[in-house]
Amino acid sequence: MVSSKMTWIVKFVIVSVLFCRIVLAEGDDLHDICKSIFSSDEEKEACKSACQEKHGYCMSCGQYWATGVCDLFKRCRCYINWEEFNQYLYWFERIRPVEVLKHKIIEGSVEVSREDKYLSTIAPGKVFGELAILYNCKRTATIKAATDCKLWAIERQCFQTIMMRTGLIRQAEYTDFLKSVPLFKDLPEETLIKISDVLEETFYNDGDYIIRQGARGDTFFIISKGKVKVTMKQENSAEEKYIRTLRKGDYFGEKALQGYDLRTANIVAEGSEGVTCLVIDRETFNQLISNLVKDRSRYRDEELPRKRSNEEFRNIGLEDLRVLATLGVGGFGRVELVQIAGDPSRAYALKQMKKSQIVETKQQTHIMSEKEIMGEADCEFIVKLYKTFKDAKYLYMLMESCLGGELWSILRDRGHFDDETTRFYTACVVEAFDYLHSRNIIYRDLKPENLLLNNVGYVKLVDFGFAKKLQPGRKTWTFCGTPEYVAPEVILNKGHDISADYWSLGVLMFELLTGTPPFTGADVMKTYNIILKGINAIEFPRTITRNATALIKKLCRDNPAERLGYQKDGISDIQKHKWFDGFNWEGLRNRSLRPPITPMVRHVTDTSNFDDYPPDPDGPPPDDLSGWDSEF
Repeated sequence: MVSSKMTWIVKFVIVSVLFCRIVLAEGDDLHDICKSIFSSDEEKEACKSACQEKHGYCMSCGQYWATGVCDLFKRCRCYINWEEFNQYLYWFERIRPVEVLKHKIIEGSVEVSREDKYLSTIAPGKVFGELAILYNCKRTATIKAATDCKLWAIERQCFQTIMMRTGLIRQAEYTDFLKSVPLFKDLPEETLIKISDVLEETFYNDGDYIIRQGARGDTFFIISKGKVKVTMKQENSAEEKYIRTLRKGDYFGEKALQGYDLRTANIVAEGSEGVTCLVIDRETFNQLISNLVKDRSRYRDEELPRKRSNEEFRNIGLEDLRVLATLGVGGFGRVELVQIAGDPSRAYALKQMKKSQIVETKQQTHIMSEKEIMGEADCEFIVKLYKTFKDAKYLYMLMESCLGGELWSILRDRGHFDDETTRFYTACVVEAFDYLHSRNIIYRDLKPENLLLNNVGYVKLVDFGFAKKLQPGRKTWTFCGTPEYVAPEVILNKGHDISADYWSLGVLMFELLTGTPPFTGADVMKTYNIILKGINAIEFPRTITRNATALIKKLCRDNPAERLGYQKDGISDIQKHKWFDGFNWEGLRNRSLRPPITPMVRHVTDTSNFDDYPPDPDGPPPDDLSGWDSEF
């Protein structure tokens, strides 16, 4: 028997990876839920402090990150198998004294093992399961209670939903504030949303001078909480004359954004609870406001020519394709080199995806989006999709073949590229991004493996499984991408848009120049923590030139709105950067510029630039007849 007075209560609370401030809608009363779970306020505070002590994520998100999340914890048993997909994150908190087992005093804990091999013990106050609230992944180990335990857990969908809701509520609130300001009232919604994203929250204590009369300033303020008093100095007197009081929704300092930087009055925080203001400075404002809506005449839709080019495949069936070799193996299947029966003059890439695996990993929406985006795309820097097929087991995409091989394979063999080579491949990606972003399409999966060389050496973007079309000015909250290339706002679940692609462009430049990405850890979670420390914490090799370093750092700014390519002049800011001085952009577009590497492609079915792949060891997948792919 175990004495009830000597029992460990171990609580697993969730909140370790994506921390940010939670804002609740009017009428919500999650504190009642909290009271039914936590027996005291001390327990709830212990939850927050333990997670903050454990992980670096919290430091990036502010002090209010757990306001709503801790209210959503659930009780559960402590047994998690590494072989299973899971969606919970856990945390220990010790409440009671140690328990007595076999007359030996031990501390309450859980054991970590893999394939029945003991790895370690997790003590109270520790968090595990961080990846589960990021994305659908298999557990890397089995967690089993070594003593009587109680667990607290939060489910991925619940966590991500509240994070998304928080971001949307915050964005709407800030945008409404901006609409009340005459300076902003005529700006389009998309521009207001961008400005709202760069507003910084600043807190002032009672009596603090936010603005002093006569001082120079370049900052504009909106009161989001509390109140301030406006005073002015009187001539020949040390006393200040009270003018009025400003409250939530009021603003001041707007002339500073227009260049008038001499303050005409004092603004003083008033009230025991202090004042919170939303702040933007003149430089940030000017970077966003001019020419935000650009004319993308070079990449206007050319739907009719593209549709005509696909007409020749109208009567082609799956049975008409002859498989010649395997070009690659991916998460959902394989890419085969095929020819159409009776036409030996051309070859194509056939992407074959297992329907059952797509359903298991809940990627149906991504696959349908990939088909739609690639089917409509008509850009020389994006692999063309000609036709799609399906049967009971697979989905198929018949695409343009690029037999020059993966850029990753060439990088692997050479170790790294010089400035000239990196500049050419980066420019190809910039052109692809220009086409996509002008249509509000975010790519989200940039890496050397997704860049293919065509027969003459030009790079094309492939694999649009994570691409998504966004509404103007809006964000998406789906966690996806390659760990080393994921932007901070994706990790923190703050919502992201095309600015995340510019972050990945900076990472790509670094990897092409050095052979390894700048953010690399021993495991995925360590990689994410390194990313959150920022690009300035990374030591750049001396082999990277000063201009290349400057461009990478401007692309990998922590604040998405500060990234080059996302500001008032758009992607042309990247094209005009010093690192690209003298680069022939027009020659790149019309294919007159000679590529730095010309692959050896002897004939239309030459696969010598690709690795060899064995047959699929798992064999054919089970049928999927659910019908989710009816529009594929």
